[in-house]
Amino acid sequence: MIDVHLRYFASIREVLGCASEEWKTGASTVGALRIELVSRGDVFQCLAVDKPVRMALNQVMCQPSDALTPGCEVGFFPPVTGG
Repeated sequence: MIDVHLRYFASIREVLGCASEEWKTGASTVGALRIELVSRGDVFQCLAVDKPVRMALNQVMCQPSDALTPGCEVGFFPPVTGG
């Protein structure tokens, strides 16, 4: 298990009712962490893999296969549109 810092942005933050939290995870990748969070149920379904959610690892856009490290920051946010 490792400690990670989770940050939630925009509509995801609104659905979850918090902007950040500390989390102990057994996941080794960002994608596995996302699945783990979805398994918390209820409002965490907003992170389901069929939802258009972007992820960042230590403030850099990342892929689901990117490895987690102790103390890393993982951000989740909806796609951004402009106009």
